[in-house]
Amino acid sequence: MATSRAPKQNDKALSAFLAAKAEIDTMLERLKTLSEEHFDVSPEEINWGHVGTLTHYAGLLRQITDSAFREGEFDE
Repeated sequence: MATSRAPKQNDKALSAFLAAKAEIDTMLERLKTLSEEHFDVSPEEINWGHVGTLTHYAGLLRQITDSAFREGEFDE
């Protein structure tokens, strides 16, 4: 007679965590690829609009890294 094990209390949380991690990993890989391609802009085409866009991206990423590493405004 086989018995089924009761699911651990954190199985759903673990599954959700791993799904969120996979989503982040995918986004990071896409950003890395885009960065390696100079954000799809050739040096001859760069203008201040591109600089502003890239600065905006950097600010958003800084918020994430500051939160993750408890730095900047998230420093305890």
